[in-house]
Formats: sequence, C-alpha cells, structure tokens
Amino acid sequence: MSNNTTISDAAGHGEVRQHPEVTIRTGRVRGRWRQTIGEGTYGQSAAFLGIPFAQAPVGDRRFMAPVPAEPWDDVRDAAEFAATAQRGDPGVTLIPEPSVPGQSTLNVNVFTPSPHSPTDQGLPVLVWIHGGGYFAGSPASPWYDGRNFNRDGVVTVTVSYRLGFDGFGWIDGAPSNRGVRDWLLALEWVRDNIAAFGGDPGRVTIAGQSAGGGAVLTLLGMEAAQHLFHGVYAISGALGDVSSERAERLARTIAAEGGVQPTLAGFSSLSEERLLALQKKATEMKGDEFMTVVNEGLPLGPMVDGDLIRRPTYESLRQGIGADKPVVLGATDDEFTMVFAGQEAKLALVPQQLLLKKLGVTKQTRKAYVAANADIVALGKARLAGRVVTDRMFRRAVVQVAAARGSAPTWTYRFSWTSGAFGFAEHCLDVPFFFDCLDGPAIEPLAGPHPPQELADEVHTAATSFIATGDPGWPQHGGEPGVSRVFDVPSRTEPDAFAAVRALL
Repeated sequence: MSNNTTISDAAGHGEVRQHPEVTIRTGRVRGRWRQTIGEGTYGQSAAFLGIPFAQAPVGDRRFMAPVPAEPWDDVRDAAEFAATAQRGDPGVTLIPEPSVPGQSTLNVNVFTPSPHSPTDQGLPVLVWIHGGGYFAGSPASPWYDGRNFNRDGVVTVTVSYRLGFDGFGWIDGAPSNRGVRDWLLALEWVRDNIAAFGGDPGRVTIAGQSAGGGAVLTLLGMEAAQHLFHGVYAISGALGDVSSERAERLARTIAAEGGVQPTLAGFSSLSEERLLALQKKATEMKGDEFMTVVNEGLPLGPMVDGDLIRRPTYESLRQGIGADKPVVLGATDDEFTMVFAGQEAKLALVPQQLLLKKLGVTKQTRKAYVAANADIVALGKARLAGRVVTDRMFRRAVVQVAAARGSAPTWTYRFSWTSGAFGFAEHCLDVPFFFDCLDGPAIEPLAGPHPPQELADEVHTAATSFIATGDPGWPQHGGEPGVSRVFDVPSRTEPDAFAAVRALL
C-alpha cells in the first residue's frame, strides 16, 4: 500500500492513515499500522518503534544519569527497532530477544490502537520492562509486541535500559543505579507523551518478567518513582537489592582484572567490548558461584545506595511505600528446574539430606519441606533440586512481598500448566500467555506443540482487566496463608496455594 492509503479501525473511529503520525514533545514520529489477532475491540495496532527518550549513553554520558532526548525537526520514521543495550545473544533466556547494533540504546517502542489528540479520552497503558538478569534481554522481542493488548484497548510501551556494569556497576565518581535512572526517565517520557498515542498518563501499569519483574518491584518500593505509575504486574520477579558493599567488591575485582582504578576515569578508559568481557568473567556462575546467586541474589542489579534506593525493597514495602498501588505477582511452579536437566543419574547418588543442605535448606526445615513437596520428591532428585532453587529464588518472594504489603491490594498467582517441551512449568513459559502471542516465533521449544489458547485467553484477559480496572478478576491474596489463582487447564482459585514454600519462609 502507498503512504496515503486509508483504513478503518475496528472500533469505528473513522478512517486512519496507514502510516499514522503523532506529535510528541521532541518532534513528530511516523508509525505503521498492523493487524491484531483474534476478536477484540480494535482490529488495528499502530507500532511506533525506536523513539529515543534519552540521548545516546556514550562518551561523557556513558556512566552518567540519562539525559533527555533532543528535539528533531523532520518527521522521524519509527518503522524499525532502534539499538539495544544487549550486544549479541548471550544465550541466557528462552525468549527470542534480538540485539540491534548502534549507540543510541535508550528508546521506547509504543503500540497503540488509537493514536489521536491528547484531548480525547485516554486508554489504559502497560509499560513493559524486559528481563535478562539485568545484563541481557531486549525490548525488541516479537513476544513483547503490544498488538494484542492494543486489540483489547491497552496502549503498550516497551522500554530499554543500560545493562550489566554500564547500568548497575558501582563506580567511584559516577551516579549509582544508572539503569534504574533509565527506567525513571522512560516513565517520565510516558507521563509526558503517552496521551498523544491515545494513552491515559493517569492509568499506567508497569510490568515485567524475571529481572523485569524485579525492576517493577524495585520501583514499587522507591519513593522517587511513586508518581510515575499506578499499578504493578510482576511476573517471576527477581529482585536485585544488591548491597553497596557487594557491588563495590565486584567493581574492584573487575577494575583490578582490567588494570584500571575503580573510578569514573578508570572504567571510562575500558572499551565496551573489554568491559563486557571482564564483566562476564567476574560473574560467571560456575560451581559454588551458582549457589552464591541462589543465596545472595544476582551480582549486578539495582543497588541499595541509600539515595535513590534508600533501603531493601521488602523493608520499603513493610513501611507502606507503594501501598496505594494495586499489585499482581506470581511465578511458574518450576522456574529453574531446567538447570538440573540431564543430571538425574548423577543426583540420584546424592543422599537427599546432603542435596538439601547444599541447596541451602536448613536442617530444621528439611523434614517439613520434603513433606510439603512429596509429589515433587517422588519425581526424583533433579526435580527436587529444581523446585528448591525455584522456591528460594522466586516462589518464596511472592509470599514475602504479599506479607510485606499487609492489607495493601495484592493478588498472587501460580502458573502451573506443564510445558509440552520441558514437562514442567519453567521460567519464561507464562510470558507468551500474558501477551497472547502463542502464534509467535520460538514458542514450541518453550511450550511444546499446541499450547492451550484458552489458557492464554484467561491469563491475557486477567492482565488486561488489571491494567484497565486494577482488579485481575480473582480474590485478593488477603491475610496469611492467602488466596491465589492457579493458572492451569483448568485453572482454579486456591487457598494457601504456596503451602509447599512455607517451610522456607
């Protein structure tokens, strides 16, 4: 079609140009219309890709707080994803997350069914922060395309941020938490510009998975972020909360290996490629390092600096920070069981008590934990090991966040549907159900053939309901032991759905 072709959207809003244009604070951008999939309010989704919210973090800006993007004069074509902070595929996620070369890595992608004048009634907004352990991942994943949220009346934004040491490393003389500051500036961009895309800046839900889920929980506990969003949906959240002491130790290790001082000048003298290599060497999870991550969390991520992040997130939530925000959070049943794939024969020789000890289950809790997980124990030591790691890194946090929030509006869930590829509900499995993109690429290696569309309909509808109304459609968690939704075929609402985790609390 030519640029002046006209089409009508499914909501009957008249004719719209195939290449819609929107004026934002920094200039005018041109997007592209695409079809949505399935039945919904809107049959068209307009994608505006690679819009800079900040200047390129290079040169003197490399380790500084992000600087807002500069205006442009001509219409900016927003047909393709812009540069990503991820360089190459590190092979650590099960989600297709492509890397795009280039220097201007701080961008947003906006998907909207109804770009129009900011004076019109705005639609609710989803802002997605990708995962990847705070050192990998990409907002350019086809799974994160917002077209089917658009179909159901939700404007969707995916954001990029600096990764790894550039985003989260301790540097003497540089601002801390640069990746977190990127999130904040991106959210400020949404507040200031989303009305031009048909979104309501007063109804913004932040969501993410894995490190992205940890990101939105971090923002929930930050005083400085409260005015920038109105709800939180955390999928398999992996909180950072790295202590400043641990962050400084890692930085000094990397600096020493690189032959520089752990200062702004020292790290600035290292090329991007050299620093990435040093970071990889210092954070490789081999042998005992894996258990260090299980016990202490990821080595790079949001740091409790006493300034931007004043205290650990759980403490902030207990103090009531973010208590006015509705929150949905949950996890898959076997997030990291895949780590022990192929080790069944080896682990069968390890006594159960020794295995539990090595995985950090204390002597006084082992009996209760084994009894509560008898179904998993019966499947063998590899499945037991995977469940312990899953519980310690992900599922326990769901219960702890809900408890820390007290009476604040909180909904919890478990994603329990068994993957036809893995034989359990592994890390990342729920993401294509959330986005309703089971027709997307690389689904079968994660979910197996013919994953249930009816479950995607349910998970996606619950998310859409929460974004639009602040209620996903099942009872709030309430007091302990709480009520949760268990997503499966069929799904159910279940009291004390995290009973198997309780011994570890």
